[in-house]
Amino acid sequence: MRADIALLPGDGIGPEVTAAAVEVLRAVGARHGHDFRFDSFDIGGIAIDRHGEPLPQATLDGCKAADAVLLGAVGGPKWSDPNARVRPEQGLLAIRRALGLYANLRPVRPHAATIGASPIKPHLLAGVDLLVVRELTGGIYFGDKTRDAEGASDRCYYSVAEVERVMRRACTLARARRGHVTSVDKANVLETSRLWRDVATRIVRDEFPDITLEHQLVDSMAMHLIARPRAYDVVVTENMFGDILTDEASMLAGSLGLLPSASLGEGTVGLYEPIHGSAPDIAGKGVANPYGTILSAALLLRHSLGMAQEAACIEDAVDAALSDGAFTADLASDGRAMGTAEATLAVLSRIDQDCRVSDLRD
Repeated sequence: MRADIALLPGDGIGPEVTAAAVEVLRAVGARHGHDFRFDSFDIGGIAIDRHGEPLPQATLDGCKAADAVLLGAVGGPKWSDPNARVRPEQGLLAIRRALGLYANLRPVRPHAATIGASPIKPHLLAGVDLLVVRELTGGIYFGDKTRDAEGASDRCYYSVAEVERVMRRACTLARARRGHVTSVDKANVLETSRLWRDVATRIVRDEFPDITLEHQLVDSMAMHLIARPRAYDVVVTENMFGDILTDEASMLAGSLGLLPSASLGEGTVGLYEPIHGSAPDIAGKGVANPYGTILSAALLLRHSLGMAQEAACIEDAVDAALSDGAFTADLASDGRAMGTAEATLAVLSRIDQDCRVSDLRD
């Protein structure tokens, strides 16, 4: 199979971790006879510097023409002035909307070897396997914004259709897992959340009667996610709540650097990225954790290219590397940390050893 993949390395450690994921994709492609072709485009701060805007038209055109998009990270102190006319994060919001990527999937499955890196008690982490589905193109992040000398406002709006489609996505995913959906809102205070709860209830009742639905307020969910994370299967929520809860959920895995994500729409180009930021303090030092981006590449194979077994090959290789103690600095407790290149090599060597063409034919 031939596939065209648009690369958006972005800022900070983005280029380093994206390069690591490309090495892994090339290795999987070579081993299994796929022709992956890569074109790089600017987004975020580097795009502001080079083009005066965070999402140039050439970048958007390149992404629309590709089969999938792999993104590194955006932002950094250089562009962090809140009063700036253009900011790197605007590029992320714009590409999500332009590509119709309304559902962000963030799987959280702590690895036995990295439980020690988590601040959560180990007995709470055994058996945790949850998937957060975050609505990605609505809510307060996309609402009208005003500011004057007396104050500021951000409008939060959700349409019925926006809630329906992300609930359907969450329920469909739950059918392939354990059949349990937790919908998170703030229905005791917010009108948008009351709409969210009503629509969620109706969708499950009328279209997914086999799914078990529970509702959680976002403040109690923040507590339960740490106190009893094993209780959750698929968690679906609105944009801002999902942004916050998934960063919290990363502590279950031990590090932001371990978690991938997939942003999907309806038959559109998918966008794949680690959930961590640009980490400008370590950019260029060769110490960034590449695993979240490598695992994002696995999600790219699974969701955009239909290569479930090749995706599993990458995931198994990362699992094996972690099991053998291939830890970057954010995971190592004994000071014996690998750099980005060494961790990537640990994954590549396990792909070469363990992922066979015959495995994919069986």
